[in-house]
Amino acid sequence: AAGSSSVGIADHDLVFWLGDLNYRVDESLSTEKVIELANANQLDELIVNDQLNIERAQGRVFQGFEEGTLSFKPTYKYQPGTDLYEARPDKKLRAPAWCDRVLWLASEPSHVTQLSYKRSELNISDHKPVMATYVVTIKDVIQSKRDEVYEEVMKLLDKFENQTLPMVGLDRINLDFGEVRYDQKVSLPIKVTNTGKVVAQFRLVPKLDEVALCKPWMTISPDTYGMLIPGEKEATINFTITIDNATAHALNTGREVLEDILILRLENGRDYYITVTAKYARSCFGMSVDELVMYSDPIRNIPLDPIKRAETREMNSSAALCVPKELWRIVDAIYERGLHEKDLFTTPGEPDEVYEIRECLDTGAAFGDYKIHSMTEVLLSFLSNLSQPIVPTSLFPTLEIDAQNIQSCSRKFLEELPPIHYNVFVYVISFFREALLYRESNKLSAAKLARICCNCLVLGNQTSMEETTSSIQRRAGMQLIMLHFLETNSI
Repeated sequence: AAGSSSVGIADHDLVFWLGDLNYRVDESLSTEKVIELANANQLDELIVNDQLNIERAQGRVFQGFEEGTLSFKPTYKYQPGTDLYEARPDKKLRAPAWCDRVLWLASEPSHVTQLSYKRSELNISDHKPVMATYVVTIKDVIQSKRDEVYEEVMKLLDKFENQTLPMVGLDRINLDFGEVRYDQKVSLPIKVTNTGKVVAQFRLVPKLDEVALCKPWMTISPDTYGMLIPGEKEATINFTITIDNATAHALNTGREVLEDILILRLENGRDYYITVTAKYARSCFGMSVDELVMYSDPIRNIPLDPIKRAETREMNSSAALCVPKELWRIVDAIYERGLHEKDLFTTPGEPDEVYEIRECLDTGAAFGDYKIHSMTEVLLSFLSNLSQPIVPTSLFPTLEIDAQNIQSCSRKFLEELPPIHYNVFVYVISFFREALLYRESNKLSAAKLARICCNCLVLGNQTSMEETTSSIQRRAGMQLIMLHFLETNSI
């Protein structure tokens, strides 16, 4: 029923109501008169005084129902087994009446046609049964038509739903950065366009059970979320890969690969999966000297995958170098170009040249005609960005260094250096001592070089060391030891 969750009798397409309704002839006619008229089959006056007809005409019962013409005599009350109305003196006298009726209600009146409405002449009861026949138009379901309508409705609903759902288009879902080098930033954009008819809000979300949106070697700018109204200019999201020391070390040890999957979530819409791939152009920067001395070939030719690396080159200690070949090459190049350049080791080099020198070290290519300051910057960068500093923090002096104990502390320091670290340390200190021979022209001093040594050999890239009074004193002691090695005649 309209406005209700329940269904009543009148809510059906077709209703038949039949039975002993027990309506009588109005008492304004005497019983004798009713019997007389009924026996004479004079029905008009009886029909006018029929209680059901009177109640229906007044709208008090069976509203909307219809009934055929009463063309048969009243069906009650007969003497059982006879066709005589009950009029025996020893019985309770009742006026004949049409107690037994058949009515109908149709939502579409033209769908019901009554063919007959009559009574049976059976006499086994004090009632005469009433019967009616009809031609009825009923609803039927043609399954094929129903399926067609259902499919059409579903298509309309889908179309409506799609029009109300946000939709965006991405100009790419695969980010292939190609070959990425150490300390190099490579960016790729994705353009997001609102292709729907409603406001589209999107944001990058972490993968399941993860907190970060992406791996640490990637950054996203300007924002990781956005909103576009229909017809608005597309939004651009920039994805940048940067290979720092931590990432280079993880790549070199096989703990990381340059692959990721990013999830762009459309609010009240779908998720878009963006694949990220890149190939690391292996570099000597960010590696350890212990591993570098194992390779005589350019580091770019050494596979990152440990299995492939084992297949292409047998690593054994007998083939190890004393110091990394990259260190030897850059020191030798600086020596050949002359150590007399003013402000050596303190003036920065040309960025383009620094990049090219790095490539030469990684690929084995010959050095070009580069400025000496570019060469020295690469040397200090190489030493500072080793995955492990040449001087471990465990070797920092625990005593206050003074003139009385500096010799013994320095000797103990050398004895405790790991073998390859010892070789590199002695090699670098010897080179810096050679540079001090030209101090008049290059303006170097032992104190200045001691600070440089402390920064690149001791601290390395460990910029997050806890700054305490003790750590500052220990580093100061380490700088005094460096100064001692630079000023003494022998190590």
